[in-house]
Amino acid sequence: MIERVRGGWQCSARASVVRTIALVFLAGMSGWVFAQQSSDRETPIGPRWWPSEWGAQDQRGAANRITPEKVIEARSLIRQGKVYSLGRVYEQGMPLPGKRHYSLTIPGSPTYPPAGKNQGVFFDEMFSGEIGQVGTQFDGLGHAGVRIGNDDYFYNGFKRTEFATPYGLQKLGVENVGPIFTRGILLDVAAHRKAKRLPSGYVITPEDLEGCLAEAKLTIRPGDVVLIHTGHGELWMKDNAAYGSGEPGIGMAAARWLSDRKIVLIGADNFAIEVAPSEDPATSYPVHQWNLIRQGIYHLENLDLSELAREKVYEFAFVFSPLRLKGATGSPGNPIAIH
Repeated sequence: MIERVRGGWQCSARASVVRTIALVFLAGMSGWVFAQQSSDRETPIGPRWWPSEWGAQDQRGAANRITPEKVIEARSLIRQGKVYSLGRVYEQGMPLPGKRHYSLTIPGSPTYPPAGKNQGVFFDEMFSGEIGQVGTQFDGLGHAGVRIGNDDYFYNGFKRTEFATPYGLQKLGVENVGPIFTRGILLDVAAHRKAKRLPSGYVITPEDLEGCLAEAKLTIRPGDVVLIHTGHGELWMKDNAAYGSGEPGIGMAAARWLSDRKIVLIGADNFAIEVAPSEDPATSYPVHQWNLIRQGIYHLENLDLSELAREKVYEFAFVFSPLRLKGATGSPGNPIAIH
């Protein structure tokens, strides 16, 4: 009886040890799961994204992928010497989102009256507007951020309170980007879907992008610029209300798919690159946050891609040099494709 009691006690003790180990393991696992969930919820857009792969002080983001080898590769794509202008005309009456405005006036007629015995006269112009965020616009890394607690965080974890002033950004200004000369790819999603113009609200998927690449017999390589033709640009200056009320564009899955390919920039013939309204009505322009904040990938909006699409030019040298506006959030300009 005593042995059985002892044996029983020994078995009970052994079981207790096993239970204790199991409880410790489960507690550890629960802690790990909680930590993972907490990490996923670390910011409103997921885990922290800094420091950048190019270092904690980097301000250029994906522009670092434009290497001398990419420039030479782009040069080799120039075979016919034809240049395509991809920028819109900046003019009164063009589509403008929200409260943005555009005004160009000529002060005086002429601005400078006749001078010298040769009686020379000159005109100047006066511009007013959000110079980097109207018309064809290049979104720099200081354009989009996310509110975390009492501060706003941007690319590489830079905080608004540490770099934003009324007279320009002290970090992430567009002057840091540098010239962009690299291989460009056109993905004609409208043609892939057999449409002249994709309907507003159409979510472009990774499958759409893969289909375009397969039809063009191309692949995306690191350091490329990817331009997306939706046909939405057909509305520009024809039906501005429809142009600005919503648009076809990439969804979050396509944004992740593109960033996985280590590109430099995404451009499109719409006003925001991404689908509007958003796939998730509770979010506001999440693709901007994914690309600009988390990936350092630039946006180039309100492009005219109609001629490239019409002539089926799917691979070319892409050239764009943002204006060196110190502290600006973006840049106007006229990007070109050379074939």
